[in-house]
Amino acid sequence: MKRFALAVAAAFVCSLAAGPAFAQTKPKSSKPAAPAKTAQVPVAKAAPTTQAPAAPAKFTRPIKGTASIQFVQGQSKRVGDDIVTVFKIKNVSSGSIALLKIDEYWYDKKNQVVTGDSQPYRKPFNPGDIIEITMRSPYKAEAWTSNWMFSHANGSIDPKKVKKFD
Repeated sequence: MKRFALAVAAAFVCSLAAGPAFAQTKPKSSKPAAPAKTAQVPVAKAAPTTQAPAAPAKFTRPIKGTASIQFVQGQSKRVGDDIVTVFKIKNVSSGSIALLKIDEYWYDKKNQVVTGDSQPYRKPFNPGDIIEITMRSPYKAEAWTSNWMFSHANGSIDPKKVKKFD
């Protein structure tokens, strides 16, 4: 019974509020307004521009298992207190690579790890795309040689070092 009374009261309040709301609109006049007399300056019309249609979004299923990449390794250089190595990587797999990660390890002459870095690429890495990843390892005087390990979220990577991309 209380719900019915509440519903009736709400409908009554809405009907009271509707009248003033519709009274706010201006009536449509039958006579157009006279244009104001001002000095007219000729204005050049802008040429219509047509925008190119947006490229459709490319979505390729992520690879599960082993993915193939090609990479070009830049020369490792000391920059300040870091050893900087730049990689250019191309996805030559049939699907995208999800969460690509590169681990770089620097070894001394006794094959002991002395320093290293890990860099993820968090965007989907689509087939045919080329990306650049910069590795920054802290400089250690005993660092002699480096090694890299590539991986992704759904498996392993089959890397191939090349001089330049095809």
